[in-house]
Amino acid sequence: MDSLPSIPSEASVLPEGCQQLGGLGARTLDAVALRPWTSNDQPLDLLLVLAATQTAEHEGISAAGSTVASRRYTALADAELLIHGPARQRRWPLPPLPAGVSPALLSHVAARRLTLRPQVAALGLAQKPDFPHLHIEPLDQGPSACLSSGAAMPLPRVQHLWRQGELLGRRLQRPLVVAECVPGGTTTAQAVLTALGVEVAHLISGSALHPPQQLKKDLVVRGLQRASLGAHPSAEQILAAVGDPFQAFTAGVLVGAVSAGQPLLLGGGCQMLAVLALAMQALPARQQDQLAAQVLIGTTGWLADEGADLAGQSPFGGLVDATASHLASALSVLACGVRFHSSTHQPLRDYERGYVKEGVGAGALLLLAQLRGCSCADLVLDCEHALEQLLSRPVTSSP
Repeated sequence: MDSLPSIPSEASVLPEGCQQLGGLGARTLDAVALRPWTSNDQPLDLLLVLAATQTAEHEGISAAGSTVASRRYTALADAELLIHGPARQRRWPLPPLPAGVSPALLSHVAARRLTLRPQVAALGLAQKPDFPHLHIEPLDQGPSACLSSGAAMPLPRVQHLWRQGELLGRRLQRPLVVAECVPGGTTTAQAVLTALGVEVAHLISGSALHPPQQLKKDLVVRGLQRASLGAHPSAEQILAAVGDPFQAFTAGVLVGAVSAGQPLLLGGGCQMLAVLALAMQALPARQQDQLAAQVLIGTTGWLADEGADLAGQSPFGGLVDATASHLASALSVLACGVRFHSSTHQPLRDYERGYVKEGVGAGALLLLAQLRGCSCADLVLDCEHALEQLLSRPVTSSP
């Protein structure tokens, strides 16, 4: 469906360079709606969800690691960088990228400004994390199967992850920021949204400069054909067929958060739209609008502007509108204003060339830092300093 141009920031409400995405289904954002995120007196929690899917094993499916082997450790390396920062020695090497630098570096810069320390949920990773993490399921569960199988996860695993997420959501006592690292996750998001009935053709991006649209489409079509979901499948049935562990757990968190009544800031693009759509499908109608009102999705300007036409219409803006139309609910989606046009550091300028774009909650955390008073200029300087530290610090070992 057609989307309206991104809505430019209003000086009285949004910080420098920030923009609201979508137009046909955008929720009105004013100072009251943004207060949980703008008030420096409001404490927050940060949850980073790491997960693995064998969808990432396809050559060329993701640039979150240039090789299949390196993508198996991307989540661990990114989490370690977010938690400990670039100045400390690290165990896990960041995976080689075609260009740019891990978005976990940007997330760390913003989280440090915000004095946020993440809790980490690790689901189906190749190795046990050696940093503190939540115990959601046995670590030997392993990654979900490739979505093209049509049998990504056993239904009992989906139900367990959903219940664990829901328990966490119900217990929230303050606003929650959710970030993710799931190599291959934009493809499982495309599969889930397609299964839900959202028209997503050519609207889903990825970490690569030129996302492999045909490969993604072929995997999704094959998986849904093999799954034979029939009419009106449940959210859990869709997840068991073509989803990943992050989606099952995080959708549960969102459903649980309805009873807690706490605001949620979801960091990412299509992956967060997918879990929001799953959660809303699982809720009764009277609670769907309540959840939509609790949720703000935060992303980067690089994703928001990718592929924009002369009228300012972008594929991601179109995806926001398509999802809002399917859900029959207004959504709140903001892009941060941080850009690296003037940076003297090539790995940062690579973001402006279309590399990396988003991940590990970078857009939401930079947005949050802006909403709480940090300038774009200061955040860019912090990112440059952090990159210099990163390049001077080797890892201590490799897997």
